[in-house]
Amino acid sequence: MAVVPTVQEFLRRANVPYTVIPHTPAYSAQEEAAVVHVPGRDWAKTVVCFADGAPIQAVVPAAREVDFERLAIVAAASSLRLADEDELRWLYPDCERGAMPPLGPLYKQTVFVDGALAAESRVVFNAGTHADAVAMRYEDFARITHPIVGWFARRPAPA
Repeated sequence: MAVVPTVQEFLRRANVPYTVIPHTPAYSAQEEAAVVHVPGRDWAKTVVCFADGAPIQAVVPAAREVDFERLAIVAAASSLRLADEDELRWLYPDCERGAMPPLGPLYKQTVFVDGALAAESRVVFNAGTHADAVAMRYEDFARITHPIVGWFARRPAPA
């Protein structure tokens, strides 16, 4: 499969340089970073939430997870919850489940980026499929997504 057409058109219209990286299918952010051969700190994992009823994208490095209490503070939200599978289907009808790109403006959603990811020189993320990724400079990513940057990622608790 290739980059989904809506993502491809959004990037074309944004007029930013990017690279498409086809890869063997992978289904978690850390697996995707590994098959694309990029450090997990560069892989932008998209976590979709609802803040005060509006869908938002929380974007963190592959090896991190969202601290929802901190995200609620950064988002100035009185209520925050994770989107469920049915909601993901209607929010991202063009994307494979779990392969949403962190391109909030394309989907009329605010993007929140963790400061650790914002500190990287490049980002790599799903292109709407589990077998294609997009790589670009963080500076260009920020220019097209207008993210709110804050500190809301944490290391997962040991299993």
